[in-house]
Amino acid sequence: MSVQFYGWEVVDDGASFTGVLLEPSQRPQNRGVYTMYHGTSVASARLIIANGFQQSQRGMLGKGVYVSRDKKKAQCYPLNSSSSDRVVFELRVRVGRVKRIDKDNHPMQFTWHTHGYDTAWVPPKCGMMAVKSGKEEDCVFDPKRVTVVGIADAPDTTIRTELQELLNGCLLFGSL
Repeated sequence: MSVQFYGWEVVDDGASFTGVLLEPSQRPQNRGVYTMYHGTSVASARLIIANGFQQSQRGMLGKGVYVSRDKKKAQCYPLNSSSSDRVVFELRVRVGRVKRIDKDNHPMQFTWHTHGYDTAWVPPKCGMMAVKSGKEEDCVFDPKRVTVVGIADAPDTTIRTELQELLNGCLLFGSL
C-alpha cells in the first residue's frame, strides 16, 4: 500500500510486521514479511546461527536461500539425512518482490533475480517435476532478508536447547 502526501510517498514494505501466516497455497504478497521454515543438519544449524545464511550455489531456482511456509517440507531436509540430524528453523522472511515460477523450464527459473525480483515462489501442486512432494517452496536471493527467530524442530531436547541458547546469544549480541 502506498499513500501520497504533498509530493512525497509513504510505502508500507511490511517491515513493521513481525510475520504473517499464510496457507502454503496462498501467494506471498510483494514486500510482505512472512513466517517460513528452513531444514538443515545439526552442524549446519550451528554455523547458520553463528554466521547467518549463505546462498545455495545451485538448486531448482538457482542461487539463494531455500525456504518454505510448509513446515512439513522443511522437515524433509537435508535430503538423504536421518531424522536424528535434522533441524528446522522458524524464520522471519522479508520476501520483497516475488516472482511466481510454476512450470518446468520457466523462462525466468534461474534468472528471476536479474529481473528485479527478490524471491522466487513455487506454488504447491503446480506440477514442476523437481518438486516431487508438491509442496510450496521459495528461494530468497539475498540472505539478509532471512532471519532465524526460533527452533521449530530438533532431534531431541538437548540439541533444541543448545541451538536455542546459541540463537538467544546471537540475537542478544546482534550477530544475526
